[in-house]
Amino acid sequence: MNRKKPEVMEVDHKRLQDVADRARQSLAHQDAELIERVFESYEYVAGLIQEKNMSIGRLQKMLFGAKTEKTRQVVGNSDQADAEPNSGKSSEHTGDTGETESDKKRNGKPPPRGHGRNGADAYRGAEQIEIPHSLLHAGDPCLECGKGTLYQKLPRTVVRITGQAPLGARTYALERLSCGLCGAVFTAALPREAGREKYDARAGAMIGLLKYGSGLPFNRLQGLQGNLEIPLPASTQWDVVSTFAPLLNPAFEDLMREAAQGTILYNDDTTVKILTLMGERRIPFVDNPDRTGLFTSGVISTRDGRRIALFFSSHRHAGENLAEVLKQRAAELESPIQMCDALARNIPRELGTIVANCLAHARRQFVEIHDLFPAECGHVLEALKIVYKNDATARKEGLSSEARLELHQAHSQLAMTELKSWLHRQFDERLVEPNSTLGTAVNYLLRHWEKLTLFLHKAGAPLDNNVCERALKKAICHRKNSLFYRTQNGARIGDMFMSLIHTCELNQANPFDYLTELFRHPGEVAAHPERFLPWNYRQTIAELPAVA
Repeated sequence: MNRKKPEVMEVDHKRLQDVADRARQSLAHQDAELIERVFESYEYVAGLIQEKNMSIGRLQKMLFGAKTEKTRQVVGNSDQADAEPNSGKSSEHTGDTGETESDKKRNGKPPPRGHGRNGADAYRGAEQIEIPHSLLHAGDPCLECGKGTLYQKLPRTVVRITGQAPLGARTYALERLSCGLCGAVFTAALPREAGREKYDARAGAMIGLLKYGSGLPFNRLQGLQGNLEIPLPASTQWDVVSTFAPLLNPAFEDLMREAAQGTILYNDDTTVKILTLMGERRIPFVDNPDRTGLFTSGVISTRDGRRIALFFSSHRHAGENLAEVLKQRAAELESPIQMCDALARNIPRELGTIVANCLAHARRQFVEIHDLFPAECGHVLEALKIVYKNDATARKEGLSSEARLELHQAHSQLAMTELKSWLHRQFDERLVEPNSTLGTAVNYLLRHWEKLTLFLHKAGAPLDNNVCERALKKAICHRKNSLFYRTQNGARIGDMFMSLIHTCELNQANPFDYLTELFRHPGEVAAHPERFLPWNYRQTIAELPAVA
């Protein structure tokens, strides 16, 4: 179908206003109001384009967000592959892609990224079934040559995927016998594997994992289970979650204590809705009754190669929540490195930390205005590219914190020193207007230079806060799907589930199995929570006496 090119019309504010006035006189109130809002939106966008000389590309970024922040995509003249931060990707090594050796050898080259194939060893949660050879055994003579002896090799593993409901169910039809004379009724005993409760530990773990780990609302899971004819009402799901949640508290509290001992702590905020803390009937924040903002704070702590994720939803900012965590820090430990953006509310005022600011935040300001100032922004992005490339080299080679510091001092220091001189020259020689968008981005870099470049002076200091921003996507996913928490208690339950689930993910532990074992051993978890953390709970379970 051939589409006719629309005629371009010149429309000014007065003409639009005249149309709106006539609409109010002749149309229904709702229709006239709709037309007026459309005109206001048009004038707003047109004003942005005019005042800020906004290109179509930048308008798309403003409305829909940037697709990538890679230098080769933004600048368009970079030949080498980048090792730089991306809004949706990690700036850290993500590990093996999961392909098998046969995948790598196929056609003489490895499969492309995103090929979707996984080796059998990736299915760690699958049921393992051993199939012996139907005719032969180790030690038997070879059927081919008749001379050799067969010996055991590693088995060939075949994967088969089956579908099932997120939550399954069994019904037990207990036979009943009645005496024809006295009327006594005799009912078959329920087998032991049926358990005492209708919803077992695995059910509680699965509902919690779907809701707080994958952002699946209770109503949506209710619909899915209904389609599978295993009904699970939303209200029942909440009853199950709230019943099991107190069993998580000992592990969550000990996780917080462990996080307080970390060497590097990342923190940041995102918004949240908690209905009882909102509106005219809201419960005021005790520390500051005038504060109305609600936040989910993410805190990621790294220590001894492990990462711990904590979430807190309330009136408190990220800095205040971090301060609560650090109150449990051992007095003999030196101050930790804290990575965050430059907002004052991210800094814990009560306890001292060595603050590093997020270089990706500073870099992003130049990415967003590159189409307006391509030469200047390109210069900054190319300089920062050197830093990220060197950091990628340090990760690839597995360098220690001290060796990484030496690498940056040897190969990143010069680029950053030249960049700082270039930034000062923009203002000193009046090449950039300080109040322009470019001037604001340049000023941000200079104002926070020492904290943005801590990686050049302190061993282990990270470049950016991407690890915390990725963690907060858990809370954002929940907010976009479930919209809100009803009460502060509901928010705390969500925080505990999210913290334990994401800590499992960061330490390559199975969160479903972990939650299930916490629910199955409530007494042991309460007595020794330090033995039931994602990285040691399996060993603890193996050491428990077998239940008769």
